[in-house]
Amino acid sequence: MATRPRSGRARRALLAALVTASVALPVSGAARPGAVPAPAPAALAPLGGAEPTVLAARYAAGRQEIRAARDMAARHGDRRRASALTAMAGPGRTFLMFDGRDGGRGVEVFGELSRAERIAVLVPGAGVDLDHYGRLRRGAEALLGELGSGSAVVTWLGYRTPDLLGPSSLTAGRADEAAPRLRAFVRELTVAVPAARLSLLCHSYGSVVCARAASELDVADIVLYGSPGTGAGSAAALDARATVRAGLGGDDWIARVPHVSLPLPFVTVGFGTDPVSPEFGAEVFDAGDAGHSDYLRPGSVSLRGIAGIVEGTAGGRHA
Repeated sequence: MATRPRSGRARRALLAALVTASVALPVSGAARPGAVPAPAPAALAPLGGAEPTVLAARYAAGRQEIRAARDMAARHGDRRRASALTAMAGPGRTFLMFDGRDGGRGVEVFGELSRAERIAVLVPGAGVDLDHYGRLRRGAEALLGELGSGSAVVTWLGYRTPDLLGPSSLTAGRADEAAPRLRAFVRELTVAVPAARLSLLCHSYGSVVCARAASELDVADIVLYGSPGTGAGSAAALDARATVRAGLGGDDWIARVPHVSLPLPFVTVGFGTDPVSPEFGAEVFDAGDAGHSDYLRPGSVSLRGIAGIVEGTAGGRHA
């Protein structure tokens, strides 16, 4: 666990160093994901049901949007993006929505949503976009394999994620933008598959997004892992109907990030209380030796623990 500073001066020094480091780190000369143009997607009606014919039509619309974005990326000369989008539009890929603009948004389904008894929604954190989507997809596939039949996993890349190493990952601005979209998607999903047990799996900065949306989410579990904090002082302060759970891997560098919150004139930097700490009051699950990006690694303790939560068979202990 991170060592908590003993004075306000130490807190400010630690957070100032973190902000300075994030701003000063060199930026790659490669084009930013948002620099690749893409067309505006067609408006979608809410998903009223999860019958196979309804889903097939939605998935076909998603493929059409991906192909349009691929063609524009190719005309722009970005072969890497065009190649990635070609794969996303391939047989067997099932996107409920897609928007290639500004780094990309997408909601992909793994498994049979129409027959799902339990659904896990993955909410990613900083640095995840179309050019870094593979890790999120691999995690979804590993989780589905651990869950087995009667399950579906959904990757919700439904917001403009902050840069992994940048000031936007230290404030709640992107999470505030994302929270209404997450609430709307969860409502849509619960209407479409009303009998399914729904869990939100919130990784890293994604835990800030889930925290901002928590009070209006009709889900069984909100699972925070690899979390920098949520902006709330306790699980109770989230005002969630769900069971709030938290896990932190033994090799996760996020443990060394100061769990402090520093109010500045126009913004608050940092996210406060560590979700696995006793004072936060979440139910803590065993994340084993997970590093920050491998909580859903096949065969890992953390993957088994998260799968047990999704299945509704996992217990927990209060931190």
